Amino acid sequence: MSSGTPYAAYVFDAYGTLFDVHAAVRRHASDVGPQGQRLSEIWRQKQLEYSWVRALMGEYQDFWTLTEQALDYALAAVPEVDAAHREKLLETYWKLDCYDEVPVVLKSLKDRGAKLAILSNGSPEMLESAVKNAALDTILDDIFSVDELRTFKTVPEVYELVTTSYRLYPETVSFQSSNRWDIAGARSFGFRTVWINRASAPDEYKDLSPDMVLPNLQRL
Repeated sequence: MSSGTPYAAYVFDAYGTLFDVHAAVRRHASDVGPQGQRLSEIWRQKQLEYSWVRALMGEYQDFWTLTEQALDYALAAVPEVDAAHREKLLETYWKLDCYDEVPVVLKSLKDRGAKLAILSNGSPEMLESAVKNAALDTILDDIFSVDELRTFKTVPEVYELVTTSYRLYPETVSFQSSNRWDIAGARSFGFRTVWINRASAPDEYKDLSPDMVLPNLQRL
């Protein structure tokens, strides 16, 4: 355990926690038009749904493939948006904006001696691109991708990637995610969990409550 923090490692989900998943559509808002928000929400919803279904079936496809498939569905579901924008939306997804507080919070934790890592459904190439674009590559110690296991959260073995690599007990790891289902999975595994509830969503999975709920990472 580090001398400056109560936990040996702080591990973060990537999409929705560090990186704004709606940034790709928002960056092209003038082209996409008034149905952009609806498109973005469906895109994200299907991206997650496809990961859960694939994990349950044991039929793995990497997260980038699921991201493409989810956008294709969203464009079909929202015909008001011209499908000709598909490629530039996908291209932008490789360079999503990080939330404003992220660099300062991560640097503060790093300066206090904590190990910092991402644990994400994202493919390694996607994560490396997003991290580099946000200039977080000099702050983070590791990027753990489910691609190594060919499955997705909330399979327990995904969370075990961290404890095995760092040789830590789960309770010495603080895990942060904006996804309540991800927090439930991490809590079940034994991590200390912090739900970053950016959307002020109602709580669920009451038997697997987070240790802390924050609106963003600032008070971490």
